[in-house]
Order: sequence, then structure tokens, then C-alpha cells
Amino acid sequence: MRFPLPLPTLASAAHHAGLVGLTALGLAFASSLAGCTKAGETSKLKARAGVELLAKAATQDVEEVRKGLPLGAKQLEPFFADDKAQGDATAAKEALDKARNRVQDLRTAKSTFFLVASKSGLILRSDLEHDALATKNLFESFDLKAAANGKYVETRGSLPEAAGVRGRPDGQWAAATPVMKESEVAGVYATGWSWSAYAYRLENQLRSMVKAETSEEGSKLPLVYVYVVVEKEVYGAPVSPDVNAKAVKDSGLMGRAAGEAVVDAAQEIEGRDFGIALRRVPALGAEVAIAVVRSET
Repeated sequence: MRFPLPLPTLASAAHHAGLVGLTALGLAFASSLAGCTKAGETSKLKARAGVELLAKAATQDVEEVRKGLPLGAKQLEPFFADDKAQGDATAAKEALDKARNRVQDLRTAKSTFFLVASKSGLILRSDLEHDALATKNLFESFDLKAAANGKYVETRGSLPEAAGVRGRPDGQWAAATPVMKESEVAGVYATGWSWSAYAYRLENQLRSMVKAETSEEGSKLPLVYVYVVVEKEVYGAPVSPDVNAKAVKDSGLMGRAAGEAVVDAAQEIEGRDFGIALRRVPALGAEVAIAVVRSET
């Protein structure tokens, strides 16, 4: 004899519906997580490509200074041969402008300042419109004394008057070379850039390349930020988000980076998936790297 199957009770129906709902929710969460992971991985790969390009550009930027600064110093020899001119701010500014304009590598250099200084390091004049560097001592902020002894030298330091951003710490990369008077060192010719201003320049360079790529592909513009990492400090463009700089600092990528290899990480920043890629740039000095932070939109 067959007995009719029991009809589902209200409780069992609710239980079944609950299981279905939980399963659907789980699948949706897994799908969302996979989507986030995929987005982060894509951004990470593209950030790697970007940081490679910027590292090569930075190396070329330093090479321009290495080649151009000694040639510019030659142009400054008449200025340092004239004792009266050295006390004339207008004459010093004109000499600086001529030295840069007559040397191709200096015309295209990414420097945020050029200056002339005495053998003792006293800055006679800079090319800044509002010259807050004049009368400061170059050697107190930068280890460039070798230039006064006849050698080209590069270093990094911090001179507040040369900062490229307000309201946050900044530092600078600098290079100096001697200016000769016959066989003696008569003065020092120096240049450099602030880390924040340099990060801003690199960021604009990368954004231009990314814009061209997305325009060609018909895709959306991603969020792209560039930072310069100097030891434990992270410098970004003046308007770059501090939270991104903190993410770069906390990522541990600087500690993982070795040689010129790129290291990366997919990371969530304030609920958004980003890819971070970092590469050391020996041309900028020991413990200096460039980081790209990118998120697809």
C-alpha cells in the first residue's frame, strides 16, 4: 500500500528557503571576492609595467645631470673670475640662466633648482623666482663638500627652502660640481629636485602614457599615483592621498626589493582594490625606490 508523501510544513519550507538564501549569498560573496582579487591582480601587473618605465626614466634624468652639470660649470667660469659679479644677485641670476640654456642636458633636466655657491658653501644665488636659498649654506644641508675639492658629487638631504610641498616633510636629491678659475676651485655649481616635485613629475608622465593606452583600447582611466621611497620615508605629489603613501610604507615592499627587481602586492585601500609595484633606482642613490599605486575603474 502506498502512503502519500507528507506535505512540507511551514517550518521545513522556511528552513529550505534559508539554506537556498545562504547558498546564494555565499556564491555572491565568493564571486565578489574573486572579482576584487582579479581587479587587484590586474592593477598589480599594470603597476609593474609602469614602475619599470619610470625607473628607466629616472636613470636617464640623473644621467642628464651627470653629463650636463660639468659643462654648465664651464659656462660659469667668467662669472667666478669676476669678484664684483659674485656680489651682484642680478649678475649671478643671469650667469645661471646662461649656463643652463647653453647646455642641452641642462635645458631638459628635471631639476627644481640650480644654484651657485662659494667654496665655503655659501649660496650666492639660485634660479628660483623668490630666492629663499641665497645666503643659506649648501654644505649644512647636503654632503657636497667634495665639489669644493674639485670633484663631481651626488647626495640627498633636506633644505626646507627647496621643498616642493607645504604642510608635509620633503627632501631633495642634489648634485654639485666645481667651477674652476685656472687650476683652482673658485666656486660650486649645484642642482637638484625635491622628492615631492619629482614624484609629481613622474606621476604626470605615467598618467600621460596610461591615458594614451586607455584611449587606444577604449577603456576607462584607472587611478594612478606615484611615490618616491627614500629609506623609510614616502614622498608623493602635493595633492596625493596620504593614505596611499601609508599603504606603500606599510606594504613592506621596500624591504623585499633587491637590486633592480620589481616587487608588488595587491592591496585594499579604503575599500578599493589597488596594485602596488616598487623598484629600487640605484641612480638616485642607495635606499631609493619608485612606487606605483594603481586601481582599475
